Amino acid sequence: MKTQFFIITGISGAGKSQAIKCFEDLGFSCVDNMPLSLIDKFISLSISSTDKRFQKIALCIDIREGENLSDFFNVIKNLYIKPRIIFFDSSNETILRRFSETRRKHPLGESVIDAIKKERAILADIKANADKVIDTTNMTLQELKEMIAGLLSISQRTEMRLTVISFGYKYGIPPDSDIVMDVRFLANPNYEKKLKNLTGKDRRVENYVMSFSDTKLFIKSFFRMIIDIIPKYIKEGKSYLTIAVGCTGGQHRSVVIANQLKTYLVKNGFSVILKHRDAEK
Repeated sequence: MKTQFFIITGISGAGKSQAIKCFEDLGFSCVDNMPLSLIDKFISLSISSTDKRFQKIALCIDIREGENLSDFFNVIKNLYIKPRIIFFDSSNETILRRFSETRRKHPLGESVIDAIKKERAILADIKANADKVIDTTNMTLQELKEMIAGLLSISQRTEMRLTVISFGYKYGIPPDSDIVMDVRFLANPNYEKKLKNLTGKDRRVENYVMSFSDTKLFIKSFFRMIIDIIPKYIKEGKSYLTIAVGCTGGQHRSVVIANQLKTYLVKNGFSVILKHRDAEK
């Protein structure tokens, strides 16, 4: 796979930090405030690495580099892989407001308005030669994510990272759960002598749980609801979603339903991590 390499730069307060988070959510290995002197070595190591994480790289380089920033184009010109340069900008009024809201000092250490003027002058050549200039003045976080995804030709649907976890209420609800579904109302294999010591991973337990009409009606309704609400989470800028399915001990019913849910989500184009937290307890 060809290495994807982006350099994120631009005016302080224009959204570079949020952009880095967006790239991370889209599977990129990101480094903020990367020294120019280390880029060549970093790229060389990334290319030679067998670690797939380094096939997608985003580095943030900006005014914090200080006087060394004057070497920007010389460094970029000699790299083995040519990056796409994304420059983030925003109106002076918006940047002033953002600095005021966060109470951060400008990296140049001057009054914000004077620092902005000086920074624009220093970065003028980089902006002029950028592959893409993104103005975040009136942009929401979700719009920023959609724009970055568009630059990468990536569907946010396929990049939504879903985790389905089965658990037992007697051991507590998983603390990182976004959606929790209680399936203790389903028929319990624990009361069947031949199934009691098995788990929901066993086909016999699965067949038992799935044999009831209540289970089939529930699955149809619950799975459809999950598919319907995932786009709402994506719209709000969420890239990770954990769906927890619980029964009494986390051994039978929750395991079966979690397995079924993963299969359903994968068939609908999602990438899913499946965990059975308490099945073997």
